[in-house]
Amino acid sequence: MRARFANRTATSDFFAGSSNGPRRILAVDYGSKRVGLAISDDLQCTARPLMILHRKNRRELFRHLRNICSEYGVVRILVGHPLHLNGDSGPMAEEASRFAAGLRRDLGVDVELVDERLTSWEAGQTMKQTRLSPRKKTSHLDDVAAAILLRDYLNRKRGLVSEPVPGEA
Repeated sequence: MRARFANRTATSDFFAGSSNGPRRILAVDYGSKRVGLAISDDLQCTARPLMILHRKNRRELFRHLRNICSEYGVVRILVGHPLHLNGDSGPMAEEASRFAAGLRRDLGVDVELVDERLTSWEAGQTMKQTRLSPRKKTSHLDDVAAAILLRDYLNRKRGLVSEPVPGEA
């Protein structure tokens, strides 16, 4: 499994090793080939893309996620739940649910399924506005989608936006 890391700051490295430890949230945009990751800051105010993992097998993916949780002081993992626009669950949503259950069981951290409708579309719109090459734009969609998922979750948690109504897009 290959991982592509986003630029990390000295601040994140400092907090990752502190004794009190940060209380970060990791967002996962789970896909059949790639898994996009985003991380909150230790105050759970901001979200940033972290990396993309290329899937080979579940055991190796869980090992990478366990290491990331340990390194960054993750206390909660959000797994994107790819529902259809009408709110129905399809095969990928069911696979994401099984993945979330496995993370909960194997990693021992809180895991929450979060509606991810339109995050990939918003990530695509965001990437269109960058000056990256088309290839780089495409290669960053999954971690940007995870960051959007996390940003929206943090905003709802702080009461900056209302909770989505089930069945509405």
